[in-house]
Amino acid sequence: YATNKGLLNPNSRYHLAFNIGYPNAYDRANGYTGDFIMVHGNCVSAGCYAMTDAGIEEIYQLVAQALNSGQKSVPVHIFPFTMNDENMRQAQAWPEYNFWRMLKPGYDYFEKNRRLPTITVENRRYKISPTTLP
Repeated sequence: YATNKGLLNPNSRYHLAFNIGYPNAYDRANGYTGDFIMVHGNCVSAGCYAMTDAGIEEIYQLVAQALNSGQKSVPVHIFPFTMNDENMRQAQAWPEYNFWRMLKPGYDYFEKNRRLPTITVENRRYKISPTTLP
């Protein structure tokens, strides 16, 4: 996902908020619809990513600074849990496990390289590739 200046809401009734840009290419390729999935404060939600006001203040400030400094968008990567081997083993019984397995190479790439991978969608699946430096 990615957010941009037009998706920030400093006047949210949930303290501060930004839209993650749902649906992305994967969601559209798989027929998922909807919009207005937000990351916000006030620690209450019905389908968004809610956190404490202090948490959203820190994240919102970083996102806004990046966008105000010329970055056109800010990537938003969402994972269900710390995707280490033990947690993945414990998650095997969940119906979402195969989807989470598809996310894990991107998670592992970032953990190893501290850089975002290149993520595309092919055949209705995420494809994770190394990022080449300019």
